[in-house]
Amino acid sequence: MKSKITDNLKWMTLLITGSTLLCCALPILLVSLGLGATVASLNFNVPGLLFLAEHKVWTFSISALMLLFLVWIIWRPNQSCPSDPELAKYCESSKKWNKRVFFLSVAIWFTSFFASYLLLPLREFFNI
Repeated sequence: MKSKITDNLKWMTLLITGSTLLCCALPILLVSLGLGATVASLNFNVPGLLFLAEHKVWTFSISALMLLFLVWIIWRPNQSCPSDPELAKYCESSKKWNKRVFFLSVAIWFTSFFASYLLLPLREFFNI
């Protein structure tokens, strides 16, 4: 049961942190490449993106809380795998995938955070 919850949580975290990439980092990248019409088309055809972009503080806060909760799930003390070799193999594989998805989610979150909150002040500071 715990493994199912952990598996669902890791994919949900990846999805939520991916939404930060879609709402905030991807539009900035596309506009920087001169594809502003593509961003306008995406916002028109995918209404959820506009909602996420308008509420990016909440989007980033909720995804950061999910990541912190996932840290606790993955690295909490007193975890043990079953003694059955077949279940132990599945347990170890699940732990590896949990860590991989977690680090991918963190990379997506930091990329989006940098693009949304730090890129413009840095550009202004360096007069680019």
